[in-house]
Amino acid sequence: MEINLSIDPDLVRKILTEFIRSEITRVGYSHAVVNLSGGIDSAVSFVLSVEALGPQNVLAIRLPYKSSSADSLEHAQMLIDQFGCPSVTIPITEMTDPFIACQPGMSEIRKGNIMARARMIIAYDQSEAFKGLVVGTGNKTEILLGYTTLYGDSACAFNPIGDLYKTQVRQLARALGIPEPIIAKPPSADLWAGQTDEGELGFTYSEVDKLLYLLIDQRYRPEECVEAGFDENFVRQVFERIRKNQFKRVLPPIAKLSSRTVGYDFLYLRDWGT
Repeated sequence: MEINLSIDPDLVRKILTEFIRSEITRVGYSHAVVNLSGGIDSAVSFVLSVEALGPQNVLAIRLPYKSSSADSLEHAQMLIDQFGCPSVTIPITEMTDPFIACQPGMSEIRKGNIMARARMIIAYDQSEAFKGLVVGTGNKTEILLGYTTLYGDSACAFNPIGDLYKTQVRQLARALGIPEPIIAKPPSADLWAGQTDEGELGFTYSEVDKLLYLLIDQRYRPEECVEAGFDENFVRQVFERIRKNQFKRVLPPIAKLSSRTVGYDFLYLRDWGT
């Protein structure tokens, strides 16, 4: 069966820039900060923020580790130069390596989580210094698969691209005029040398986006996805990833003891009180 993940880039662009402007201003801010990794997702969030707020109101942050690809820094700088935004470059090696050295035999996943959380420490520090909110850069594919670090790259004040699958982010990136080297390179969190998202996941974004679209947007049951032509083991693997990572997509539960528990009965809009 044919699965169409096409978007209307102009409409999406308009909706998301308005969303960013609204989410920033409704809580009394006018600035934003974006961890600009050199990858396509952060590039899209960055450019949308620039269009929504103006380049002088968006701080781009480059956060290299000693093993980070030189391309990552260069591609991030390419966007900074293109839009003329304020920027800072803060290496995270000296933050992370002392702790890593205290834990012999640490896995690459643990190291990657530490790096992701170190980067978010800096983002929120710069949020205070620049008086801007942290803009999210995670796409719908990563969020559904749990391919994200809690309180690391998943942390943000709001997320403009979280309802776009990776293949849709690519479509929007081209409409935004993001340089082709950023769009074309293999997606990577750049957590260790040679790391790629698809190599770590074991499947391509193109493959999994179509399956996720059926499972999530069309509410197909796993067996119906198999009937539609997807490999049974692939369907089972993806479905289980979605289920077991649900805890990453919700706020931590609070044990209910009173008649008005935060998150259950004490419920107000995000801009309440501003």
